[in-house]
Amino acid sequence: MTPTPVVLRAAARRDVDEAVAHYQAEGGMDVALGFIEALEAAFRHISANPESGSPHYGHELNLPGLRSWPLKRYPYLVFYLTGSDHIDVWRVLHGHRDIPAWMHEERAVQ
Repeated sequence: MTPTPVVLRAAARRDVDEAVAHYQAEGGMDVALGFIEALEAAFRHISANPESGSPHYGHELNLPGLRSWPLKRYPYLVFYLTGSDHIDVWRVLHGHRDIPAWMHEERAVQ
């Protein structure tokens, strides 16, 4: 089976940039690179197994099809929808944030 391309929305790219900058400032380049490696591993996983993400927030936010997948060793979640030809990554958010509020912000931007 061919992996599905992963496409990040602008908000998800901003989330990643902010997380990398934070980890680099607080923990150094090795920590920031570890975050990037964990994120790439998560993207590979959801690309190959799009239905494996949790639908919890999709139900909570009334967004059918929205799934989340956690990063290993970092407290972030990748929020995505599976399209017919790609994985649509909406946000990459720290798990301790008010996820519903942040996701509603993304819906308002659309």
